[in-house]
Amino acid sequence: MTPAIVIVGAGPRGTGILERLAANLPELHGDGPLDIHLVDPYPVGGGRIWRREQSPLLWMNSQAADVTMFTDDTVTMEGPVRPGPTLAQWSGLDGRTFPTRPQQGAYLRWFYEQAVASLPPAVTVHEHRAHALRVDGPRDGRQRVWLEGRAEPLTADAVIMTIGHLEAETDDEQRRLAAFAHRHGLVHLPPDFTADSDLSVLPAGEPVIVRGFGLAFIDLMVLLTEGRGGRYEGDEYHPSGLEPILYVGSRRGVPYRSKIGYDRQGDRPPLPRFFGPAQIDPVLERPGPAPVDFEGELWPLIDKELRFAHCHRLFTAHPERTRGTWAEFEERYAAAEPTAEALDLVIADAVPDPADRLDLAALDLPLLGERHTSYEHLQDRLREHITADLDRRHDPARSEDLAVFDGLLSVYGQLLRLGSVESRWHGFFSYLASGPPGPRLRQMLALSRAGIVRFLGPGITVDTDERQGVFRASGGSLPGRWTEARALVEARLPEPPTPALTRSPLLRALYEDGADTSESGLLPIDPADGRVLERDGRGPHPRRFALGPYTTSRAAPAFTRPGTGGPGFRQNDAVARAVLALLPHTTERPYAEGVAR
Repeated sequence: MTPAIVIVGAGPRGTGILERLAANLPELHGDGPLDIHLVDPYPVGGGRIWRREQSPLLWMNSQAADVTMFTDDTVTMEGPVRPGPTLAQWSGLDGRTFPTRPQQGAYLRWFYEQAVASLPPAVTVHEHRAHALRVDGPRDGRQRVWLEGRAEPLTADAVIMTIGHLEAETDDEQRRLAAFAHRHGLVHLPPDFTADSDLSVLPAGEPVIVRGFGLAFIDLMVLLTEGRGGRYEGDEYHPSGLEPILYVGSRRGVPYRSKIGYDRQGDRPPLPRFFGPAQIDPVLERPGPAPVDFEGELWPLIDKELRFAHCHRLFTAHPERTRGTWAEFEERYAAAEPTAEALDLVIADAVPDPADRLDLAALDLPLLGERHTSYEHLQDRLREHITADLDRRHDPARSEDLAVFDGLLSVYGQLLRLGSVESRWHGFFSYLASGPPGPRLRQMLALSRAGIVRFLGPGITVDTDERQGVFRASGGSLPGRWTEARALVEARLPEPPTPALTRSPLLRALYEDGADTSESGLLPIDPADGRVLERDGRGPHPRRFALGPYTTSRAAPAFTRPGTGGPGFRQNDAVARAVLALLPHTTERPYAEGVAR
């Protein structure tokens, strides 16, 4: 029987796994026969999110030079490095361009074809454009993967599930809002991937309450303005007349921070320093299943790490804004306890201007405690905030922000080693490090001046009015002012589904077959190699692996910036090597042509 692997989910994560299988095959399996099955209802390579058949108005939030699917010497892994071009190098795009999502989909498809071409001739790749329904089979034997529309299962020595963002049943609040909308003939769009939402139900000229100010809102803004025929001339927006009026608010009340808009000069900070193996390894070596105290144990170390990166850049690139020598500061800083008070004292002596000191709390909630006397003042304040953020994130004199970005990436990589990324951290990371391109925020300002986008501020509250039959929203910085609308859009992706709410038959079947559940409802995996953890003390399933946002590893990027260590690549390599170690070794070399070869 030919050894076989099934990869469920053939987007960038599954494709990255395939490349790592190809890279490690010579060492761990030789040139024997192997069947690799890729299961995905969407096109292989791009998957659902990066499929080429979507609006070219939708951009990546990374520049072309900052996107690679290839490993390099900065990735800590056991397998071989196989370098390759960035998206910019492959496509010929200017490296500072923000590519469209279809362009990224084309790059991912090409990467997939390269991975297939690098496989030994006795390896056959099979593509299955279908949903996987369930996995069963003994822990010590071959697994069976049942597909929609196929009578017989695929059989495999190991199954790798890289199924990305999964749909979930709506929670109690969303069901309540949907029922209210149904009773009164209103529009309610629950959390979803914006490109898949039916936005035609939002009428021109009508107010729409939008809850959520991250990247999903940016997509919504684009599709409802340029997507309906509006156009920009410089800093001015010329409406088509088909746009709705978007009233947007969120917990923070501001959009994600702009992508940094200048090139790197000089070296990256020497990371990790205060949140690395020396701090993480002892946590991993603890006996027993006691959870890690993120707020009390990890956050102080993360704060110290990020402030270290910030100060390192000030001393090395902007010494005129510091006092003393780097060596003196580094010694005092290393000796300081990881508390806000101790670090504040050391930094205040070395960085005279408070505006040059990193304040994570102020960055996270920039409008905290603000109150405004009028709606117009609130609009002015938001435009002022967005303009200041754009100016700073495009000013190389503030390059300490880029060092903090490096620190965020380093911290994320270390957290992934623990096997669970806390939800608060993931949101904070996304807000600071994964914001929109600067041009999108300039468009937002133009839309605000045109009256198409209107800001509700932080602490948004959404309510319903049964008597009037409308949705109502209010922000915390303008108490007493309510906005009414006949449409409500939840501008965010669904939260990773819990066992009770998942719509995925595959995930439901895993839980029914013994997979464990984390306290937050995610699928727990072994951080070492991605094996699915099971209930009742059975530990990791030897033949089932999972990576992605529905697992406790959350969302290590499937592609990354070159030269930054690529924690997702490290995960891919570990999973690929663990899977190949399971395969029976054979000496036969039958050759069968696969659909992708």
